[in-house]
Amino acid sequence: MSKKVLIVDDEPGIIVALQFLMEQNGYATMVAFSGEEAMEAVTRHHPDLILLDIMLPVVDGFEVCQRVRENPDWNDIRIVLVTALGSETNVTKGLDLGADAYVTKPFSNADLVAKVKELLECHG
Repeated sequence: MSKKVLIVDDEPGIIVALQFLMEQNGYATMVAFSGEEAMEAVTRHHPDLILLDIMLPVVDGFEVCQRVRENPDWNDIRIVLVTALGSETNVTKGLDLGADAYVTKPFSNADLVAKVKELLECHG
């Protein structure tokens, strides 16, 4: 069975690109356009990995990351923050909240796929 990747971003263009990239590499994908949708998808589908934007309407990616990490049933979910917020402060905050990796936009598709594979294989 293929690993499930939840893609969370409020920009449809990014979602489409990430979805295509993940599916090309054999992953099943789900999408969410907001933090609330992300939490519903995590509850419903229990993805193996979340590609999570930080700048989301209402509930931001930091909060989604924190909520996922607070639930012991979701300890096995890997989180990759994928964001334009590249400052050291944001990177530190994201990793402190429990993200497994932090990727800044624009990113290399090959690097992102390699990071996803690494996280899913070592925690798979």
